[in-house]
Amino acid sequence: MSTAGRPRSKEADAAILAAGLELFLERGAEAFSIEQVAKRAGVTRATVYRRFPDKTRLLLATIESAYGSPPRKPKIRDLEHLLTAWAQVLADPAQRRLLRRLYGAIEDYPELATAYQAQFGEARDDVRLAVLEQARERGQLPADTDPAVLLDLLTGAGWQHLATRPDTCSAAECERFLRAVCHQAGYRS
Repeated sequence: MSTAGRPRSKEADAAILAAGLELFLERGAEAFSIEQVAKRAGVTRATVYRRFPDKTRLLLATIESAYGSPPRKPKIRDLEHLLTAWAQVLADPAQRRLLRRLYGAIEDYPELATAYQAQFGEARDDVRLAVLEQARERGQLPADTDPAVLLDLLTGAGWQHLATRPDTCSAAECERFLRAVCHQAGYRS
């Protein structure tokens, strides 16, 4: 009969994720290491490795913690809800910085993008695609709209916004931007 080990420290968990986020935002994925996160969090490397067996898993958990660990499949009511939620993320300076770091990590650390897409992105994209299909079925988008192409356009528009607009944009300004992209694709609310 085996006995359960001692429960994990929630304080150590929080310290590891906070230290990981700080380090990722300051230095990016390439300079991010389990050893540096452990040092910054004030825990041993073994403590970090027990929770996250490799750098990729630690980075994924760190990134998700910045979003408040949202569900793999978010509940999105309709295209209006999608645009509002996306605009709120784009209007948050901390989220903007995180997203730019993620985008920058793709070149130097492609396995992060692959792992993130497999663990979170595919499920979230499925929900977004269903919302776009629903809008097409409701006649809010032209009948020949390809939801996958429109999702790519919106995602690209988000990246364009991050690259070309100041971090001081309000949620309303970000939503107008995303809404304009949808209107160019034929969206009528």
